[in-house]
This record gives sequence, C-alpha cells and structure tokens, in this order.
Amino acid sequence: MNSMQNRSLFRALRTRVATACAFAAFAAAPAWAHDVTAGSLLISHPHARPSVPGQPTGAAYVAITNRGAAADRLVGASAASIADHVELHEMRRDGDVMRMREVEAIELPPGRTVTLEPGGLHLMLVGLKAPLAVGQRFELTLTFRRAGRVQVDAFVDPVAEMPMQHSSHASAPR
Repeated sequence: MNSMQNRSLFRALRTRVATACAFAAFAAAPAWAHDVTAGSLLISHPHARPSVPGQPTGAAYVAITNRGAAADRLVGASAASIADHVELHEMRRDGDVMRMREVEAIELPPGRTVTLEPGGLHLMLVGLKAPLAVGQRFELTLTFRRAGRVQVDAFVDPVAEMPMQHSSHASAPR
C-alpha cells in the first residue's frame, strides 16, 4: 500500500470514528422533548441547573401551557428524592436589586404558556440531599389546583445547553 492509499484509508477511518462519536454523544444526551400532558396542561422540558457543592439549594424550571378554557394554578411541588422540600419562587427587580421571594401559587391563564426560568418564576429546591450533577434525572411532582398532582422526570442540563425563553412563550403576569 502506498502513502496515498494510506492517507485515503486514514481519512475514511477518521470520518467513520468521528461519525460514531457524534452519534454516541447525541444518543447519550438528555432528552429535550420530555413533555407530559395532564388534562388541559402541557408540561414541557422540566429541568434543573447543576448545583454548587455545599450549596443547600438548587432551582428547577419548566414551561406550562394551559390549552384549556379555564385557568389553573400551580400550587405546590415536591422532589423528595433530592430535596427536603420545594418552594414556588419569583425573582423581581426592585430598583437595582434582584429580589427573590416565595409565592403561594403561579397562575396559569387559559391559552397561555407560563415559563419558569432563571431570573423569573422558578421552583426552589430547598435542602438538597446532594449536589445536582449534569445528566442526573429526578422525579418532580407538580401540584395544580384543577389538574391535581402530576409526576414528571426532570433532567439536570448543562447550563450552556439550557433553552432560553422563546418569543412564543408568555411570561406569567406580574
């Protein structure tokens, strides 16, 4: 085999290895489309960010679309396998300061999507039992006034890969 054939064979092998690696990475990536329907609610992409070791809290996020004619409310949440309890929170700018506070419920108006995301409404995971790590999956139970209790799988996503709010998503009324 001459050097030209060796180079050609090497390039073909390199391409096949790169393709196999890309496929393996794609197959191992967390599922983006893990939506759950509960009555008229569509619960999309429940996820969390990795937490800092030693930090007793974390945050989880989700988009909830109310496809029905009646309003609903998110009134609670739990994630017993990873946290002591979960609180509904909002962050709000007060002058030059961002303030976070617990809220009793999150309104879900009919025909709207409410997105829980960094810097806004979110689920505060309090009393983490261990740091949240990329690739980890945990059960998250959401409690709605009308739709009742809904269990979803949440994934801990790398920060760089977490989806941003899309223009088609409306933020919750403030």
